[in-house]
Amino acid sequence: MAKLITLKIDDQTVTVPEGTLVVDAARNVGIEIPVFCYHPKMDPVGMCRMCLVDIGRPMLDRATGQVVRDPDGVPRVQFGPKLDTACTNPVAEGMVVVTTSDKVKAARREVLEFLLTSHPLDCPVCDKGGECPLQNLTMQYGPGVSRYIYDEKAHNAKHVPLGELIWLDRERCIQCGRCTRFQHDVVDDPVIGFHDRGRSLEIVTYSEPGFDSIFSGNTTDICPVGALTTDDFRFGARPWELKYGASICNQCPVGCNIVYNVRREAAAGGKVVIKRIMPRQNEAVNEIWMCDKGRFAYHYTESDQRLTQPLVRKDGELKPATWDEALGLVAEKIGAAGPGFASLASGRLSNEDLFNLRQLNPAGESLLYSSMGGGDLVAQVGVGKGTNFGEMGKGTVILVVASDLHQEAPLWWLRIKQAVKRGAVLIVANPRSTRLDRYAAQTLRYSYGDEAATISSFIPENLPAAGEAIHKAAEVVNQAENLVVLYGSEGLGLEGSTALARACAGLLLRTNHTGRPNNGLIAVWPNGNTQGAWDMGFRPAGDLVAALGKALVAYIAAADPAGDDPALGLAIERAAFVVVQDLFLTETARLADVVLPAAAYTERDGSYTSGERRVQRFNPAVPAQPGPRADYAIFAQLGQRLGIQLEGRSAAAVMAKIAAVQPDYAGVSYQALAEVTQQYPIVGRSDLYYGGTTYDNQQGLGVKLDPTLQTPEAASLQKAAQPGIGTGGEGLLLAPFTRLFDRGSLVTPSKLLEKRLVQPGLWLHPETALKAGLKEGQPFLLALNGGKYSLPVTLDETLPLGIGLVPRSAGVPLTGPVVVGMEVNVKRETGDERRET
Repeated sequence: MAKLITLKIDDQTVTVPEGTLVVDAARNVGIEIPVFCYHPKMDPVGMCRMCLVDIGRPMLDRATGQVVRDPDGVPRVQFGPKLDTACTNPVAEGMVVVTTSDKVKAARREVLEFLLTSHPLDCPVCDKGGECPLQNLTMQYGPGVSRYIYDEKAHNAKHVPLGELIWLDRERCIQCGRCTRFQHDVVDDPVIGFHDRGRSLEIVTYSEPGFDSIFSGNTTDICPVGALTTDDFRFGARPWELKYGASICNQCPVGCNIVYNVRREAAAGGKVVIKRIMPRQNEAVNEIWMCDKGRFAYHYTESDQRLTQPLVRKDGELKPATWDEALGLVAEKIGAAGPGFASLASGRLSNEDLFNLRQLNPAGESLLYSSMGGGDLVAQVGVGKGTNFGEMGKGTVILVVASDLHQEAPLWWLRIKQAVKRGAVLIVANPRSTRLDRYAAQTLRYSYGDEAATISSFIPENLPAAGEAIHKAAEVVNQAENLVVLYGSEGLGLEGSTALARACAGLLLRTNHTGRPNNGLIAVWPNGNTQGAWDMGFRPAGDLVAALGKALVAYIAAADPAGDDPALGLAIERAAFVVVQDLFLTETARLADVVLPAAAYTERDGSYTSGERRVQRFNPAVPAQPGPRADYAIFAQLGQRLGIQLEGRSAAAVMAKIAAVQPDYAGVSYQALAEVTQQYPIVGRSDLYYGGTTYDNQQGLGVKLDPTLQTPEAASLQKAAQPGIGTGGEGLLLAPFTRLFDRGSLVTPSKLLEKRLVQPGLWLHPETALKAGLKEGQPFLLALNGGKYSLPVTLDETLPLGIGLVPRSAGVPLTGPVVVGMEVNVKRETGDERRET
C-alpha cells in the first residue's frame, strides 16, 4: 500500500497516496484547479500554465534536515517567489497549497488572455459550444474585456481533414498537445504531431491514409476546444439539445461502457435519432476510452433497410403478414417438430434473448453460431471477481495466444500495454507478428495447428520435450504471482480453438492460477455476448451443415449463415421449415418460410456478458420503431402459444428468471447491475477541462461473475496430441484472421467507415507469393464449400512462409485452417493471369 501524505489545500486538510499530483489531490476533495494540457490519464507536461497555484513547502533546517517548527509546533511553511504548476508537482508532507489568491487569479486571467489572442472567438457558431473548456474557463476565470484587436488575429485554415473520420479547425487549436500525446503515449499511434514553430505551429497527420489510428475518436473527446471534431457529429447538434441513453458496445468481447447521444429532428420526420456515441467511465472495463469501430459503427440501427413487419412465404414468395399470423404459423410448426426443432443464435443477442430461446427449445438443439470453442471452460476457470487490467503490474504475467488483440479487442490491447508499463510481464504466442509483440518480454512462434500443444508444453511433465523458448516462458509462468491467459481463434476452427481452451485451462489449474482476482482464463470472442450464449446453454455444432439440413424447424436468430457460406445456405434450403429473426432481410432470411423483425438493441434494454464474464446492462436510447419487437418478447409470445411460461414483459423480469436457475448468475439483478461506486480519476462532470467530454457512470458498473472452479475434464490437463498442420509439402495453408473493420452486417451500413473496411483478399509473404507466381493485387481464385472467390493478393513481410491469411467476415467461408495445392491451373481472363485451386 502506498504511503499516505497529508497536506492542506485552501485550508482544507487532504490525505492522499504519495506521488499524487497537486491537481489530482485537490480534485479528490472537490477543489477544482483549471487545466488545459493536463489530463489524468496522461503524464504531465506543464505546457499551458493554466493550473498555476501558490505552493508553500515546510522549511528544513540546513544543519539537521529536520522540519523547522514554530513555538506551537506547527511546521513553518515557505512560499516561493513564483507560482507553480499544480499538474507537475507531487504532494509533500506538510505542503500548503493556495488556489484562490489574487496572485493566482491574475495568473489565470493572463493565461486565458494570451490564449485568446490567437483564438477566433467564434463561440456563437462553434460546434464545441456548450461543452468547451476554453469557453467555460474564460467565463469563470478570464478577463471581461480584451486588449487585442479582432482584425489582427491570425486566421488559419478551417475544416482540414486529418483523415476521413476527424476534422481539424487550425485556428481554434491552442497547442495543448493532448491529442498528440494521447496518440503517442497512450495508444502508441504517433500518426499526428506538431509541425512548424511559433504562431505557425499546427497539428498535421503523418500517416497515409490520414490519421490512421483505431483510437482517433478519443482525441475529439479530450480536445479542450473545437479544434478536433468527428465527421458524423461536426455541426450536427448542440450539446444542450441532446439526451443520452447508457449502453454497452457489442462489437467485441470487451463490453465498453458507452452513451448514445440522441435528439428529435425535423429532418428525420420528427424521429429521435442518434447523433453520436461517447465513452462512459468504467475503470474496470474501458476506463474512459473506446475504439473507432465502437464509436462509428452504429448506423445499422437506423438503416432504412431494417425489417418493419413479419414476412410469410406464400406461393413461393415472402409477403407481409400480421404478427398473429406469423407467430401462429411458427408455433404450429415448432409444436409438431418435437426434438426436430433446432435453434441457431449468435452472440449478438442479449442474455435475456438467449435464455428465452433456450427455454423455448428444451428438447431440441440450441446451437451457437460460432467457430470458436471453450466457453464452458471460461465459466469454470475464468478470471476471478475483482480482476482489473488497470491494477495489473509487477507480479502479474499475461499470456496471449492465437489472438491479435489490436484488431480483435482493442481496449484489452490498450490496457495490457499499460499493464506492461507498470511492470507486468507479457508473453505473446502467435504464428505471426502482431502489434502486441513490441510490448512482450517474450514472443513464441509456432505453426498453425500447434497452439494447444505449445501451451500444454508449459506443464512440468511436458517440459522435457519442449524447446528453450518454451522452457523460458514456462519458468516465468510457473513462478508468477498472478497469471491471466487470453486465447483467441487466429487461424483456428471449432476443434482447434476448443483444444487450445483446454490446454489454457489445464495450465491455469496446474499452476494454481484460478479463483482469485487477476488470475484465470479470458476468451477473445468474435461477438460481444458469445460468453453469455455459452452461459445460457448454447454450443457450436461440430457439423452445422448436417444439424441445419436435418432440422424439421430451423429457427435462426441474429445470424446469417447463408450469407457467410454457400454450403450452409444449401443446408438451410434442405430444412423442412425455416424461421429467421433479424434486423435485415439477409441472405438467410431470403430462404426462410417466416421472417420476424427484431428490434435493435438501441431500442430496448437487456444485458451482455463480456469476455471477462462481467454482466452489464444496456438501456434503450431511442423509442422503439413500430413493428419490430425485442427478441426475448418474441420468444415469450411463441412460448405462450406453445404452453411454455416465459417472461416477456421486461428484460429485468427475464434476468430474475435467469438468476433463479443459473447458479453463476445467482444474485444478478437489474438493481445489482445499476450499482455504482466512486471511480478515480473523477471525470465526466461539468468541468470538462479535466477529463474531456466523457460521461461519468451513473447507470451501473455491472456484476463480475465468479468462476465455478470445477476441474475440466482430464484432457485439458494433458498435452494435446494435435500435430501442426504444416504446409502440406508444396501446398499452401490458408487460415482465417480477424480485422477490426470487418464487413459484417453491423459495420457495412456505416458509410463513414467504408474506406476502412477490410477487402476480400489473400495475405502472403512476398517469398510465398513469388514461389506461387503471384504478384501484388493479382487475383487468386479459390474454390471452397461450393463457391468460388476471387482474392486479390496482398503482400505482407510479417507473415510466415507457406501461409496465406484470409480475413474473416470478408465473404470467404473459411472458419479454420485449410491446405490447398499449389500446383494450379493457369488461365487467361480478360488479359489477366489468374490462379485457381
